[in-house]
Amino acid sequence: MKIAILDGFLVNPGDISWDPIAKQGELTVHASTAPAETVAHIGDAEVVYTNRCVIGAAEMAACPGLRFINTFGTGFNMIDLTAAKEHGITVCNVPAYSTHAVAQMAAALLLQIACNTAVFDHYIKAHGWETLEDSEMTAIPQMELAGKTIGIIGLGDIGGNMAKIAQALGMEVLAYRRHPNAALESEHLHFVTLDELYSGSDVISIHCPLNEESRGMINAAAIAKMRDGAILINTARGAVLDDDAVVEALDSGKLYAVGADVFAPEPCGKTHPLATHPRCVATPHVGWAPRETRERVIRYCAENLAAWRAGKTQNRVV
Repeated sequence: MKIAILDGFLVNPGDISWDPIAKQGELTVHASTAPAETVAHIGDAEVVYTNRCVIGAAEMAACPGLRFINTFGTGFNMIDLTAAKEHGITVCNVPAYSTHAVAQMAAALLLQIACNTAVFDHYIKAHGWETLEDSEMTAIPQMELAGKTIGIIGLGDIGGNMAKIAQALGMEVLAYRRHPNAALESEHLHFVTLDELYSGSDVISIHCPLNEESRGMINAAAIAKMRDGAILINTARGAVLDDDAVVEALDSGKLYAVGADVFAPEPCGKTHPLATHPRCVATPHVGWAPRETRERVIRYCAENLAAWRAGKTQNRVV
């Protein structure tokens, strides 16, 4: 069985092993794949792994041997699911490999906005700390998160972990999901409508999947319902935000700050209006990338393949 990895560099730049996958077939690893190379890189492989490389209807039609596609992650928006179903191709994902890592990144973005640790660090390294009466240093703002309310859009595995972190910081949690689970409610966590979340939250953290319902959901109308000076954290997908509306809200002060690990498009380049905004803390979609997390995703991807080969498909999307 031939196995092709289309864009392996992000998952494994060379510091971990492909063995859990490699031992199941004849493995070819491509560090990256340009759109024009996709068909050639798939070739006659029966199994393909992708991180962000798009596999559409044309690629599937041109590669009739393809039978199994697995994403190196939870999202599968880079795969044409309708075409996969038509071609009889099984599509699987890895839904829980980065639960702690991405929640950790969301918390790190929020804490950077609240504490400005990077700004203080840069100031000391650039100017030193020589007097207690340094007006420039004392002018760097900080805030307490205890007592504030965080709204979590998408209380799944990652959102649930973010809720635990927030409660540990002394925050109240408002949560929104399509199917609320009353068993998850507590004295400090309550399910609400999306409008109630917008109006009742000091911080909004996004953890929902990207689909037609969520694409561009944080737009001018949604922002207008938010509290003045709200903080927005996005570790889900960049396209959940209407960037123009978010930038306008930052410029007007309606939003105090944004912390974002994801953008549309990716990579976002040097002039992306949100990523380069002075009140946006930006990271390059690396919340999922700790070594432990990447080792886990390779192991889970290998388990998906083994289950499919045994006729007991797990984590199946199509």
